[in-house]
Amino acid sequence: MPDAKPYPTAINLHQKSRLLEIEYNDGAHFNLTCEYLRVFSPSADVKGHGPGQEVLQIGKESVNINEIEPVGNYAIKLIFDDGHNTGLYTWEYLYELGQAQEVNWADYLEALKQAGHVRKNND
Repeated sequence: MPDAKPYPTAINLHQKSRLLEIEYNDGAHFNLTCEYLRVFSPSADVKGHGPGQEVLQIGKESVNINEIEPVGNYAIKLIFDDGHNTGLYTWEYLYELGQAQEVNWADYLEALKQAGHVRKNND
């Protein structure tokens, strides 16, 4: 199984706690907040169309996911309650987000600080 890529065996949305829980076939288990998924959306609206064109997402502390749509056998589309619904979250991208969650979140909080933004919920 050296070339096998990880894929989810379970995806559960916990709207009350605003968490997306994902379990992978290799035993990895991630709890990703809706805010984290929203600010790291793979969409062009967030990532831009090239390096240096990223758009810092602010004010997403209370965002939730209204719906999850499957896209083939390789991704999901997340429909957020702030109207954002673009960008496909591939199994690999979700796995990367899970693995790098601590570093990504620290970088995001630093970018908010540098931009002079203070989060409403200080985690």
